Amino acid sequence: MATSQMAHKVEQAIGYDNNAITAQDVSNPALDPEEYGDPNITMKALAWMGKNKVQIIDCPKPKLIEDRDVILKVTGSTVCGSDLHLLHGSIVEMQKGDILGHEFCGIIDETGPEVKNFKKGDRVVASFQIACGECLYCKKKLSSQCARTNANKSMNAMYGGRTAGMFGYSHFTGGFAGGQAEYVRVPLGDVNLLKLPDDVPDEKGLYLSDVVCTSWNCVVDTGVKKGDVVAIWGAGPVGQMCAEFSFINGASRVIMIDHNWRLDFVKEKYPKVERVNYSELKGTNPVVTKLKEMVDGYGPDVALECVAGEYPKGWLHTAEIAVGLETDTSEILNEMIESVKSFGRVGITGVYVGHTNNFNIGSIMERGIRLIGNGQAPVQYYWEDLLKRIQDGQIDPLRMVTHRVRVEDLDKVYYKFEKKEDHMQKVFAQTKFSAPPCEGSPRLTIY
Repeated sequence: MATSQMAHKVEQAIGYDNNAITAQDVSNPALDPEEYGDPNITMKALAWMGKNKVQIIDCPKPKLIEDRDVILKVTGSTVCGSDLHLLHGSIVEMQKGDILGHEFCGIIDETGPEVKNFKKGDRVVASFQIACGECLYCKKKLSSQCARTNANKSMNAMYGGRTAGMFGYSHFTGGFAGGQAEYVRVPLGDVNLLKLPDDVPDEKGLYLSDVVCTSWNCVVDTGVKKGDVVAIWGAGPVGQMCAEFSFINGASRVIMIDHNWRLDFVKEKYPKVERVNYSELKGTNPVVTKLKEMVDGYGPDVALECVAGEYPKGWLHTAEIAVGLETDTSEILNEMIESVKSFGRVGITGVYVGHTNNFNIGSIMERGIRLIGNGQAPVQYYWEDLLKRIQDGQIDPLRMVTHRVRVEDLDKVYYKFEKKEDHMQKVFAQTKFSAPPCEGSPRLTIY
């Protein structure tokens, strides 16, 4: 057997096949309109134009490239906290002109000849990750770890494995064009789309793309159970959903840690949640001290991280990140580890892209702490069950949505979201294809 064939078989055996099964690195159809775009139809899309710069561009509508492709008219998209890591250049392998956006829903406009489960006119939501449906992980519905839709070698070398390809999230995750646009190409459409029933409007179904599934995974994967006291770092949309889902899964108390007006939003929308403003605390290790005081001197049973490692609090990690000695701060992770009871569980859902320093590994070992990485949620493992919960009224994603905006204003929205202006939490971005607002949707804000 030739060496190349042997290497290919080894990669297949361990679940990482460099021969990806769908076209990648086609982020901007404007770069090659003849191959990747329809030169007769233009669309508006949000593109990354360099560190801290995004811009609305006009570019060709994407066209079918492969027989299993679906082209969607986007009817709803949103901005995620993890999009800010792209804006800041914290995620590697961004290229000027990349179309952003990993959460979107829409109406099917075109289908490739091998698409069996969908037809033109169907309302659907896409998972933010792109799965093949056939590899070791996909057969277990662990779609976020698909072995065949992301051929990026840098990620494999950095992490010892790859995630699935992802929409609008750099060439590190395949270079797929995102859905903060009027049209989007969905590879392997039969696998990566979920039909939305008539009783679930876009303003609720959209969030099955990522945030609802990610938050649910954070809670259940970290093992929240009846009677647990749960502490959540971060009062943004994921933290809010995690609070709601913790109670659904039996938590007796939920405590949320943050430092700004988001805590007031939580007080209004989620009154059962207790709140800690860390900026008002004093002393050494004040968050740890406060949580142990609040929970019988022992601390919570579970800690959920819904912030990300990009934002240092102290000067040491600020300096280390600035000079490239680390990519992520360990400060919040250490607070979580030191706050929970011995044999407690710590779940990490915020984005951490590389390495951190001063991490308290000793506490994990000595106190039996379970550290669980659950950030890349396998959307397709959960989304049918969560869709039913939305239909039943058990889950209402609109509780976290504060703004309805236009896709052509998304560049301005990014900057406002980054600065936490206008009390902006989750947004719903409409396009010219969107239906009229559903009941409970925020009024349209034009920037």
